[in-house]
Amino acid sequence: MSFLLDPPLLVGTGAVIEARVKNEKLKSLLEISTLAVFVGTSVSLYLEKPSVKWLWKVCGAKSGRDWMLNSGVFRFEYDNDEDVLTHLIAGAIFATYPIWIRLGRKAAKTMKG
Repeated sequence: MSFLLDPPLLVGTGAVIEARVKNEKLKSLLEISTLAVFVGTSVSLYLEKPSVKWLWKVCGAKSGRDWMLNSGVFRFEYDNDEDVLTHLIAGAIFATYPIWIRLGRKAAKTMKG
């Protein structure tokens, strides 16, 4: 997962949940579960947890934080653990994840009419 890919993936997942699932409780459960997977994986990557090392390696990144910040596209500094501003921005981006999945659900509701 990366900060560049996660928002559209969350929007798409929210739209699929809304369009395909009839039961409201199940929709909520799927939304929460999806967010748990995305946040859990993304935060683990950002913190460079050994359990997700395989994932950043598959993505061709130098580290989990490199993948989250740069996604193979950008060249942001990723190896300075003391860069408080970067950590604050990353935290703010993680905080938007519920918004993205809700936007997807709302878009699907709007398309239904």
